[in-house]
Parts: sequence; structure tokens; C-alpha cells
Amino acid sequence: MINISESRDNPRGGSGKAFRAGMLLIELFDMFPDEDSARQWFEGVRWAKGRYCGHCASIKTREVNGGKPMPYWCADCRSYFSVKTGTPLQAGKIPMRKWALAMYLMTTSMKGVSSMKLYRDLGITQKAAWHMAQRIRKAWEEESIPFIGPVEVDETYIGRKEGNKHANKKLNAGRGVTGKVAIVGAKDRATNSVKARAVDSTSKTTLHAFINDSVKKGSKVYTDDARAYIGLTGFKREAVKHGIGEYVRQQAHTNGIESFWSMLKRGYVGTYHKMSFKHLGRYSDEFAGRHNVRRLDTVQQLSALVLGMSGARDNCILRILTSMSSPNTR
Repeated sequence: MINISESRDNPRGGSGKAFRAGMLLIELFDMFPDEDSARQWFEGVRWAKGRYCGHCASIKTREVNGGKPMPYWCADCRSYFSVKTGTPLQAGKIPMRKWALAMYLMTTSMKGVSSMKLYRDLGITQKAAWHMAQRIRKAWEEESIPFIGPVEVDETYIGRKEGNKHANKKLNAGRGVTGKVAIVGAKDRATNSVKARAVDSTSKTTLHAFINDSVKKGSKVYTDDARAYIGLTGFKREAVKHGIGEYVRQQAHTNGIESFWSMLKRGYVGTYHKMSFKHLGRYSDEFAGRHNVRRLDTVQQLSALVLGMSGARDNCILRILTSMSSPNTR
């Protein structure tokens, strides 16, 4: 079992994150040849520090002879439980092996995987595939630790262009961002981590609140020259003037977060074709979460998802990335 906190000795560098260890599809099937191997792997990740009850978190547990109705028993809450208890896997009867395969597909596909493809590849219904994808996205929710910086902050808009809509679906309310939903994001240059959040507007109140939630006070913040950023207090802000064609001025730019927007929009156009405004936050969590673990080995990425599903991930990923930010440490 590979622990998520372990780092590899491979030298850094090269395109495509060549320093990290990937996993071939055939290796994935060798890793999970049957349901029992998948169960043991999930248990090894979730209970790496010891088995605990999924109902009450007690460590006073024991195995159940024959494994029925569930493989483990808690002496404190007097309940049966399994490694699925307290996670999204508990809600259905989808085999754990198929959960592992779905996690692999969504983790290694940089532009995402549609529920239609999941249902074809896994042999389940489209409704079940959509359920799995939404819960995996939930496990990628942003970390709570504020970025230290320097941090780039920018916003983008997701939605169909008015000119491409059928006549009866056009809002006829103008051009540009009409009918689209805003997402505001921040990228920490120290760790290369991203946070993204769907918002109702890009007003001064909304953007300032996002920065205060996402960035540590006193940090350096780079933005564009949007008026909504004016008056930001508690941070060392520097802006590039996109309005006059200035995009880079020494260290002042937002190219990093804009690169992230590019990947998000490629997923929107090329994979999902439509992102429901209701669930746009989940999609932004997915792309941010996948971006934030891309420097980890594939097995570590899958382990991070398991911990995220059980609510036990804490901020281990951010700690790993922080240790990797120096070129002299791996």
C-alpha cells in the first residue's frame, strides 16, 4: 500500500509532469482484479492509522465472523459497519471495484469524463454514473487553508454564447456575459494550487469576500484592472491593465489562473457541452481538485479521493504540494 504522504525520489522536470509515477490501464486492472482487492485497498487508505467506526468514529471495533450482515462491529454504538459506511459508497450497491475505476477515469482525464462515458465503460445506468461523478466531485471540494502567496485572482464566465442559441432560447438582453454564470478563482504560485467558486456576481463585495476567504492577510495579490478590486484592504495588491493591452509587467500577471480557465472551458466545450448552473460549483471543484493533485503519483491521487469521500483528507494534499514547491525537495 502506498501512503499518500510518501514522496518519490524521481527527479523533477520534463513536460507532462514526467517526475510523477502514472498508471497504465492494464496496471489498474491488475491492482483491482476482483471486489475483495478493491475493498482491501479502500480499507488500507481510509484506515491507514487504524480502523474506526463509520457511524461514531470509535476505535473499539472487531471483525464479524462470516462478514454478515457487514464485516465489522462497533462496541460503542453497537452497529455493524464497513469501509463504505459514512461515505458516498454507502448509498448504493455499485461494486467498490467500479468506484475505483470511475475515480481513475475522472482523475486521469484532464478535461473530465461525462456520465454517458462512465455508464458505457462501467456497465451501469447513466443515472448511477451521474450519481458517482457528482460524489467524486464532492470529494474534490477546495481546501480550507488560505493561500500564502503570491496569489493570482481572476474571474471568468461559463455558458453558451447568445449567438449560438436557438431564437426561442435567446435572452435578447445584450452581448458578452449575458446568460452566463461567473466563477472567481485564485492560484497560489508557491504551491501551484487553485481555488474556484461559482458566484452570483462579480461585484466588489463578492470578490473581496472571496479573496479574504482564500488568501492569508498581508499576502501579495495580482489581479487585472477591474474596478471591483479597487479598495481591497489587508493585501499587497498589484494589477495589470488589460484595458490598455498590458498583460505582463515583471511579476504582475494573471496568466496562471487564466491557464486554469482555459482547461475548464475545454472541458465545458469538449466533454460536458453543458454545465448546469445549479451544479456549476461541483464542476469547478472537479477541475480545481484535479489540477491540485496532478503533481502527485496516480495512486496518491486516488488515495486523496478516498480520503476526501470519508471526510478525512484534511489538508494533506496542500502540505505535500507545499513541500514540493522548492526545487531542492521532493
